[in-house]
Amino acid sequence: MKVECNGNDLSEAVAKVIKAVPARSTNPVLEGIKLSAEDGTLTLTATDLELSIEHMIRATVIESGETVVPGKLFADFVKKLTSQNIVLTTTGSRLKIDYERSEGEFGCYPADQYPEINRIEDTEHFELKNADLKDLVNKVAFSVCTDDSHPTLKGVLLEISESEVVSVTTDGYRLAKCVKPTIATTASTSITVPVRAVMEISRLLSDDEAPVKLNLHKNFLMVRVDATTITTRLIDGSFVNYRQIIPQHFDTQVYIPKNLFEDAIDRAVLMARSEKNNNLVRFDISQTNMTVSSRSEAGNVEENLPVNTDGADLSISFNARYFTEFLHCMDCETIVLNLTNATSVCVVAPVGGQEDYIYLVLPVRSI
Repeated sequence: MKVECNGNDLSEAVAKVIKAVPARSTNPVLEGIKLSAEDGTLTLTATDLELSIEHMIRATVIESGETVVPGKLFADFVKKLTSQNIVLTTTGSRLKIDYERSEGEFGCYPADQYPEINRIEDTEHFELKNADLKDLVNKVAFSVCTDDSHPTLKGVLLEISESEVVSVTTDGYRLAKCVKPTIATTASTSITVPVRAVMEISRLLSDDEAPVKLNLHKNFLMVRVDATTITTRLIDGSFVNYRQIIPQHFDTQVYIPKNLFEDAIDRAVLMARSEKNNNLVRFDISQTNMTVSSRSEAGNVEENLPVNTDGADLSISFNARYFTEFLHCMDCETIVLNLTNATSVCVVAPVGGQEDYIYLVLPVRSI
């Protein structure tokens, strides 16, 4: 293999695919990045057998071929290169990099030892706007379970129908749900996508209305955005029946200006950071006022917010972090807290929003 390419293009490509390289593996070749040169294109591929990322850049291919370079070392090296042209040449099990008046050399793995990446084309698929898919991920991903004892909850549930896609995550203490319309679909199914994969997909997406197509085949999902292709194995097993978890009736609804509430929670978190009180914040709710307070060894804070309450007065406590992560991704002027009592779940939703988005969080016992 002998290929000439731009240093910045190569560095950006490596930065994209390195996310799929495992930190450690029983198979050393998986810790590498595969380089394949042919037909004016240099393709970089990385996989840990669960997530695969492939990125293509334009290049002058003098001699086609492929090799596998050590991933982390190669990534650290090429990000130091600038915009000058780079020539990559393989000789046996070595890869030489010529740049300006200098050169570097890497020991490589045989390309035939690298696993084949699943090619998912002309299969069941669904399409959304770039911005909608990005929202569908970012507005729920923060509440994914991180506990290995619940593997089916370590991803994002996607329920795909003819008219919409519903995304849901839960870690047992909170639940987030977002709904977006589809542009087109040939699929009607439910899948659970590992959170690591959906976050990498989200990073590729723009905030525009251009369509993005997601292909499904057996237990794999594939997304191609511009020159990058992400393929991921889906999580086996059934997601929890989240519909049974979300209450349909409440005794108290509290309407709050979103920005004022978010600022108050952010300040309360500063005082609530303590392992002893579990980031505890307390809401004392009356008809026209809600007091947000937190107390710890570091200090105390008490914020009074104007509210409009429909229902009985109520005092209830929460882990403040569960609110900050949710509020930071909301786009609305007013939110509503739907409550029943101090021990029942709280369901938060935007008021007058253009989308179907809710967040459920369990209260904690006040000390």
